[in-house]
This record gives sequence, structure tokens and C-alpha cells, in this order.
Amino acid sequence: MIIGYLRVSTGKQHLTNQKEEILRYAESRQLKVDCWVTEIVSGKKNEKERKLGHLLRKMKAGDTLIVTEISRLSRTMTDIMAIMGKCLRKNIRLYTTKEGYTFDDTINSKVLCFAFGLVAEIERNLISLRTKEALAMRKANGVVLGRRKGSLTKTGILMRNTAEIIRMLDEEDRSIRYICDYYGLSRETFNKFRKSCPEVSGAVVRCRERKHRSS
Repeated sequence: MIIGYLRVSTGKQHLTNQKEEILRYAESRQLKVDCWVTEIVSGKKNEKERKLGHLLRKMKAGDTLIVTEISRLSRTMTDIMAIMGKCLRKNIRLYTTKEGYTFDDTINSKVLCFAFGLVAEIERNLISLRTKEALAMRKANGVVLGRRKGSLTKTGILMRNTAEIIRMLDEEDRSIRYICDYYGLSRETFNKFRKSCPEVSGAVVRCRERKHRSS
């Protein structure tokens, strides 16, 4: 089975161009797309929470997945590598029309996957380095890292810095990941805090809307 996967981040974008490009690509290689999977979702969202994840679980050896470009799969290299790894393990062919990438069981594909894997590892190391540098900067500025006995809980720290967090979101367009790294806490902790604080939740929504408009 040959499947065309189409994705846009917002409803204001259109899937038509992607579909037409995949059709031209398939025709030039005498392929026929059997079905289409479309979704409107951010590429930053984990593939397991998207239609793409369900699609990959259903696909079988010998199936083909076609996308217009590698970024349709995800916006992060680590997620792209995970998706490519699933395709290789299940013997699913993956084609990208714009870059002309072909991922299958050939030597060239395996070399290309190795190169992507190296880039993904570098990306993980850079994220880790940025986190360590942010923590070192906070420590140098006199911020006590970690939770001391009798100190505020992590949620309490967020509550105490509500105004600053809203400013980061509204004025600096900081991401949730940045805020979590800055205060040394998990995404889960931030989400719990956000649910209990409508002002912060509203700032998150506004920040995302601005980023969608500019994308």
C-alpha cells in the first residue's frame, strides 16, 4: 500500500499544494497513492499523539509512505530519527518529494540514516549543554538550585514567579520548554500549574497564537 501523508500546523494553511506535489512525484515514478492521511497539528507534538503514530502502527512491511518534506514528520531531529527507525525496522519505504530522500533497505539509505542519527545526537547534546549553561548562569546569579528542606515546592516556585512567567510568554515569546529549563522543573509540573492558573494558561494560548500567525 502507498500512503500520502499531509500535515499543516494550523487551519489557515492548506494541504492542497502538498497533495498535488505528492501526486506529481508518484506519477513520475509510476506509483499510485492508495490512500491519504491528513491532519492539522503542530510538528512539535509527539507522533504517538498524532494520526501519524496510528498510521505507522498499522503499516506493514513493503508499504510506502510519501511526504513532501522531512519536516512534515516532525520539527525535531530526534523525533524524525525515531520515525525513520520505525520505518526501517518494519521495512516501510519512506520517500520525501522536495529533498528527494529515499529511506529503504539499501546501503545508501542506511548511510543517510546514520548521518541523520549523528545530527540527532548533536542536537540532543546541544539541548543538554544549553540546559546546563542556563542552570550555571542561575547559580552564578545567586539562585539556589534544587529543593532545600522546608523550601517551597516546585509548584510554589512557579506561583511565586507567576508575573515573571506571564511576562516571558507575552513579551519574550519564550517556549514552555525554556521556562521549564529556567526554573529546573518538568513539563508535567508546569502543566499542572498552568491548569490552576488561568492567567498563565491565557498567556500560553496568546504566545502560541502569535507563533502560528508568524509561521
